Amino acid sequence: MGLVDTRPDAGEPASPELHEIRALIRTKVQAAGSSFYWAMRFLPEPKRDALFAIYAFCREVDDIADGDLNREGKILTLDRWRQQVEDMFADRASDPITRALIPAIATYGLRKKDFIAVIEGMEMDARGPIIAPTLEELDLYCDRVASAVGRLCVRVFGEPTPAGEQVATYLGRALQLTNILRDVEEDAGIGRLYLPAEYIALEKIKISTPTDIVAAERLQAVTARVGALAEHAFADTEMALASCSKKAMRPAVIMMMVYRKHLDRLRANDWKLLPAQKGLAKARASVGKLWIAIQYGLF
Repeated sequence: MGLVDTRPDAGEPASPELHEIRALIRTKVQAAGSSFYWAMRFLPEPKRDALFAIYAFCREVDDIADGDLNREGKILTLDRWRQQVEDMFADRASDPITRALIPAIATYGLRKKDFIAVIEGMEMDARGPIIAPTLEELDLYCDRVASAVGRLCVRVFGEPTPAGEQVATYLGRALQLTNILRDVEEDAGIGRLYLPAEYIALEKIKISTPTDIVAAERLQAVTARVGALAEHAFADTEMALASCSKKAMRPAVIMMMVYRKHLDRLRANDWKLLPAQKGLAKARASVGKLWIAIQYGLF
């Protein structure tokens, strides 16, 4: 047995209070309707609860960065979460989410630096708005807000190995780049633009306001370049997955397939922006996620 005990029944029995906290977190994750819920749904309950607590932590700090507080208020609140993480790793917790995470730290060997990296990623948005970052800045952002989450998750999956870390790095980048392409117009509406400055400059688009850039005639060429980055990251993910336990990494494969399907839709549309899914289209997308989860989660 390695340093990290990943048995489904590892750890002490949960207290009634912890059961209640976990049930509340499960409800919140399910209500969010994210791909994350479907990818983790078929895991044993202890692993699922740990992953849902990680998701809840990420959602909490993301909501701060995207919330209505002013810049100083957001940074101050994120600093408080840094202290919450310090307290959590000292086996102290005053927040329900960190109370739910403490057992997972001991059971799965979760690392403080990964939680801090997620906060640092949200702080990049809080100090922003981010508009046309350099490729280097974009890569750092993807690593903090997505790959760091993956590094936490692969430990719970049972793959705390160099190959598992590679999957987290590459898949996090692929998922975040896909998110960026999906949300270009929505992000521009709140004054953000994550498309890289180098690609915008190559198409001779003036870097001005996000809405002006999104309306540019050559935007499609920029999104195609970002799409190529995402496709390369998915390919790197598949190569890294070959060195991992197939059973342990099923949730990662589910996430990969859900997001690749969306990237495929973008490519089929010649990398033009797609309208947000609503009504019947949104319902079909949810059914599609469920089918992918069943297909890759049970077999």
